[in-house]
Amino acid sequence: MDEMKINSKRLTNLFMDLVRIDSPSRHEGQVADFVRAWFSQNAPEAGIVEDSSQVDTGSDTGNIIIKIPGNPETAPLFFNAHMDTVEPGRNVKPIFENGIFRSDGTTVLGGDDKAAIAIMLESILSMKEQEIAHGPFELILTTCEEIGLLGAKALDESLVEARAGLALDTENPDSVINRAPAAIRFNIKIHGLAAHAGLNPEKGISAIKVAAQAISSAPQGRMDEETTCNIGLIQGGTATNIVPDLVQVDGEVRSHKEKRLREIQDRMMGCFYQAAKEFKKSASDTYPYVSATVEDDYPLMHVPEDHPLVTTLVQAAKNLGRALKIEMTGGGSDANILNKKGLSTLIVGIGMQKVHTTEEFIRLKDMEKSCLLMMETLRTWSKT
Repeated sequence: MDEMKINSKRLTNLFMDLVRIDSPSRHEGQVADFVRAWFSQNAPEAGIVEDSSQVDTGSDTGNIIIKIPGNPETAPLFFNAHMDTVEPGRNVKPIFENGIFRSDGTTVLGGDDKAAIAIMLESILSMKEQEIAHGPFELILTTCEEIGLLGAKALDESLVEARAGLALDTENPDSVINRAPAAIRFNIKIHGLAAHAGLNPEKGISAIKVAAQAISSAPQGRMDEETTCNIGLIQGGTATNIVPDLVQVDGEVRSHKEKRLREIQDRMMGCFYQAAKEFKKSASDTYPYVSATVEDDYPLMHVPEDHPLVTTLVQAAKNLGRALKIEMTGGGSDANILNKKGLSTLIVGIGMQKVHTTEEFIRLKDMEKSCLLMMETLRTWSKT
């Protein structure tokens, strides 16, 4: 088997160009334009499709699907990345020293997930230059991943021919994630009764006090090895001299087991309804009362270890002298949504570190490893 090569200098320049493009969530249009221009110059044979997801996401572009032709006798694969970054992510000034990419410390770097886009583009060009045989494959570049996976949720999957693929969107380049939890978000409002805190506090019912009792008994933290629960936001009150009549509590539950997810959700709701009941002065009183909403955030993800996608990826790594560790994660990503849409998706690490912070960095050598793994996966898949 011929040894594959990539152009490290070209990969470096490509990544630096991408992270300099401002693309906070809902403003990914310039990245989409960059990708279109790149393909026009370097791979004009590829087809580019934009869906109409911006109607739902509010982005200035739809999701971008790029179709790269290959041996038609091979089933197509896809590779997924998202185009948006978190804040502070504008006017990024990338620094490359000693083989490591960083920002200047005032912004995130944006390697999450522009490193994945750079890896994809460099891999395509390297395969083309070296005439590496492969089947057809697609790139799915989504919007608004960082604000609730909105682009993936709005993706028109009928535009994607491949039924299996890889999401390049996690840290460890030697790991592959085949399991991720389902998650719900909850919003709970505790309605008390306002009164002057100095003149007649006994006429009021403090929503904060009700919320405090509920929160003290609510499930929080790690429930078991597959389930977590968190109250992340509390808002309430209007002034120090007013007994607060409204408190809003927001949080989430995640679990690898649907039944357990709903069990913790119900326990959470029960704590607030019970606290409100205990603060009622009589059974006929209206206040305090609780109103709550629960929203499914993203679905469970589980790709079996004997799935051809898993076995192909593991074999491709072996062909490169590497061993991939199959793991589960506690986070959610586009892969959860793609799996729900019938697109079997694994999450592959690319080496990005300290993401969502101004200390974010990524090593060039990890990006190089990811390029080679993408190329070898396509070569191995074409032989199955």
